[in-house]
Amino acid sequence: MSLKNNIPAFDWLTNYKKGDLKGDLSAGLTVGVMLIPQGMAYAMIAGLPPIYGLYASTIPLIIYALLGTSRQLAVGPVAMVSLLTATGIGAIAGGGTEMYILLAITLALFVGLIQFFLGVFRLGFLVNFLSHPVISGFTSAAALIIGLSQLKHLLGVNIPRSHHVHEIIGNAIAQFSEINWITVAIGMGGIFLILFIKKIKKSLPSQLVAVVFGILAVWGLGLTNQGVKIVGEVPDGLPSFTMPSFEMGHWEALLPIALTIALVSFMESIAVAKAIQSKHKNYKVIPNKELIALGAANIGGAFFQSYPVTGGFSRTAVNDQAGANTALASVFSAILIVLTLLFLTPLFYYLPKAILASVIMVAVFGLIDYKEAKHLWSSNRTDFWMLIVTFLATLTLGIELGIGVGVVLSLAMVIFRSTRPHVAILGQVPNTDFYRNVKRFSNVVERKDLLIIRFDAPLYFANINYFKELLEDEIIRKGKDLKAIILPANTIYDLDSSAVHALEEILEDSSNQGIKVYFSGVRGPVRDAMKKGHLIEKIGKDNFFMNIQEAVDWVDSQGNSAEKSKHQKFTLQTNI
Repeated sequence: MSLKNNIPAFDWLTNYKKGDLKGDLSAGLTVGVMLIPQGMAYAMIAGLPPIYGLYASTIPLIIYALLGTSRQLAVGPVAMVSLLTATGIGAIAGGGTEMYILLAITLALFVGLIQFFLGVFRLGFLVNFLSHPVISGFTSAAALIIGLSQLKHLLGVNIPRSHHVHEIIGNAIAQFSEINWITVAIGMGGIFLILFIKKIKKSLPSQLVAVVFGILAVWGLGLTNQGVKIVGEVPDGLPSFTMPSFEMGHWEALLPIALTIALVSFMESIAVAKAIQSKHKNYKVIPNKELIALGAANIGGAFFQSYPVTGGFSRTAVNDQAGANTALASVFSAILIVLTLLFLTPLFYYLPKAILASVIMVAVFGLIDYKEAKHLWSSNRTDFWMLIVTFLATLTLGIELGIGVGVVLSLAMVIFRSTRPHVAILGQVPNTDFYRNVKRFSNVVERKDLLIIRFDAPLYFANINYFKELLEDEIIRKGKDLKAIILPANTIYDLDSSAVHALEEILEDSSNQGIKVYFSGVRGPVRDAMKKGHLIEKIGKDNFFMNIQEAVDWVDSQGNSAEKSKHQKFTLQTNI
């Protein structure tokens, strides 16, 4: 295997052009500036001191830049993963304690190992079991929870930590008389600044402007004396080498949340990576390699005090808009964070927590996808209700149970749709050899003596009884006039042993009723299954046809010798 295949960075490094540097440098600095307030804010969501958001924005970025297949994806702390981190660890240890921090770092290692081995064993397809409506419902609810969880910082009151919306709102209302209105003014000012600057130009560092505004306001007006809560002393220096916990008890407790973060964060990352890649045709995003890259980023970060990271929507969009050509932009972002850790952390002493809350609120409320719900209401009611159920479950039951309900819903829908696939009764389009669904085309002709039924799915143990019941109902509907059944099998691409046995029963029952059964357009794998199950002999080689019209002509000929000779010649040539 070449280095280019194992380390994607060698691909873009060997083809790097001088003209790419300007865009990469501009994008790297822009995203780095954006990442400073975001990283600190998201660390607060995770229940960690703000400095850990900056730690998570160094080593993981560099590792992903070397191994990732996306050239614009901006990896680092994100709101969703931060909330999931707080949800999982909050049930084990108190927020901000040494044990809590150790478990957050250990969680990064655990998530990284899961993602890495999913990628190595090419299991990225597992995320396909979470449907888009479920993800949309979960993301919207989680965004609402994240946003409302910042009310305590925006209002300046002590609201107990909770991941249930009704509890957060109830506690906020109960403490209405304790609200610090100066804190509210700073927080709302931050929100206004961010939204206003974004409206002017999205690539401008609106969050950093809000941070500068908050620091100057608190420092210049002495607002700490008015009860405005600030970040306080932020440790300087680079993250030190730290060993995560390897106690089995900790790993067992972290397993559910680690699996959830590994899959949800990968879905968030791969979705935005593919969306951005569609604008750039000079490379390809490879899901399993993305898993390996994200896994390695989390594993490496865990040994340098990082909590779980993934690719973020907003930063990736800004990275692309600011001109990122290669992953070198992420390296520049990491360098800026390193310089901040070394020299600039004292500047954040007076940073009000209300400003960090405003950064979070603006970022996450943009993830509430009401347009998708509106679209599904008019286009697909089943998917709409999947979205709503996941949304409500996440809001009321919590993050972990909410995503669990979503997974169950997605799997249940996969099972339901595979056990009850689309089935069509076909009729002939007048004066043609084409046959179409009688329920969809009003001009097609359905013959009384023929039942042409098409099953649009593989035949296997989970849906064979459904197929048999439908067939029996149609035979009853046709009545005594029915003399032949034609099964167009071009839409059946697989056949298991249960289906072979069921087809034997159908053949026997039909024969007892004096009804012939014919097959058309049988695919190779299905023919192989029939041959292995000794079904071809029972059906009869003469009862296989290339298309529906040939089968119909055969039925009409009622064994005409010329037609019989012609068909036998065909069956020998096709080697059924």
